[in-house]
Amino acid sequence: MIWSPKEECMPRGSMETLQLDRLKRIVQYAYDRVPFYKKAFDDIGLKPSDIRTLKDVSRLPFTTKGDLRDNYPYGMFAVPMKQIVRLHGSSGTTGKPTVVGYTRNDIDTWAELVARVAAEAGATDDDVAQIAFGYGLFTGAFGLHYGLERLGAAVIPMSSGNTERQIALMQDFSTTVLVGTPSYALYMAEVARNMGVDTEKLPLRLGLFGAEGSTEAMREELQKRWHIVATENYGLSEIMGPGVAGECEYREGMHIAEDHFLVEIIDPVTEQPVDYGNVGELVITTLTKEGVPLIRYRTHDITSIIADKCACGRTLYRIAKIKGRTDDMLIIKGVNVFPSQIETVLMNIEEVGPHYEIIVRKKGFMDELEINIEVVDAKLLEHFSELEALERKIKHHLKSNLLIDAKVNLVEPQTLKRFEGKARRVIDLRGGQS
Repeated sequence: MIWSPKEECMPRGSMETLQLDRLKRIVQYAYDRVPFYKKAFDDIGLKPSDIRTLKDVSRLPFTTKGDLRDNYPYGMFAVPMKQIVRLHGSSGTTGKPTVVGYTRNDIDTWAELVARVAAEAGATDDDVAQIAFGYGLFTGAFGLHYGLERLGAAVIPMSSGNTERQIALMQDFSTTVLVGTPSYALYMAEVARNMGVDTEKLPLRLGLFGAEGSTEAMREELQKRWHIVATENYGLSEIMGPGVAGECEYREGMHIAEDHFLVEIIDPVTEQPVDYGNVGELVITTLTKEGVPLIRYRTHDITSIIADKCACGRTLYRIAKIKGRTDDMLIIKGVNVFPSQIETVLMNIEEVGPHYEIIVRKKGFMDELEINIEVVDAKLLEHFSELEALERKIKHHLKSNLLIDAKVNLVEPQTLKRFEGKARRVIDLRGGQS
């Protein structure tokens, strides 16, 4: 089902005309209402009227997470608090949280775009959707909740945690759609197995996963354990939350809500735009956000834009699966590597499970990598020769595929910590803090 055929199947020329009109308006709106943007534009001698084409977006200054934190809490708001009906934000575990506000129109747009994403994935008004995201300042739970309700699905606002009860309600309420992070969904499958639940007999058929990066190997594992179609969607709290982009049934990239977001790919070092198809950092400009409009927001997510027409009939451009983040990239003895690349290597080794932990330390002037990995069968740990052979195998695959050396520690199943929200896969000790 195509939820918004007029917008999702709009001819390319009409979409670009709409985007340009909305870009001009949001630039003027931000300049007039947000002192931060007025100063940023004035500092480079740019006037809103200078934006005449879509390519002129590259003349605008970037916005970063640091800018939101520097203007905490309400300095980036474009409307008085009287018009704000919802506040969301980041956890703030690494400093002041980023705060975003929503007007009534923003909330309505949000629900509409998440309904679009849910429909793209294959959800319908016949579904029973269980939300296993944590409710709170995090945007994931509320975004999917209202979007699925807008679609007409019955929503179970379970939140994260209390996993055995999650499984029990999944059985009792005949859940057909599971919403959560890939890592927590994987943990839920483990708990279901320990409870003696045959996941193949559950009515569950579809997964809507997001809020953290995952590989194709992780998708396959989720599909195998839950016997579902696992789909991915994209969003971030600063922009809106979930609903920015989502996969259709062909799962060849996530369709962008281009009528509401103008996306670019830039070289993260030179900060210059790169052509479609080339990999770089995703930059997003909100085109309709009233509460907190953001101009050229640097997401730090690494991806590319797919401009080819999709077989589903939608004309919206797509973003490829997120490869990693510019601020998550590890440099191990001069080799650049993303945690997702390490995950792909590990998930293709049948003797180990999908749970791992990457630890990065500095020894002298060199980085060292250590990986803790759960084995599938604890009996393997009883045979030293087999254990040693598996460690050599993993090191060989890491070296041949990624050109990195690592210390490998194989541990028993269910040894490593499970996460109810976003998984913490990397512990970087190079700065002296875990």
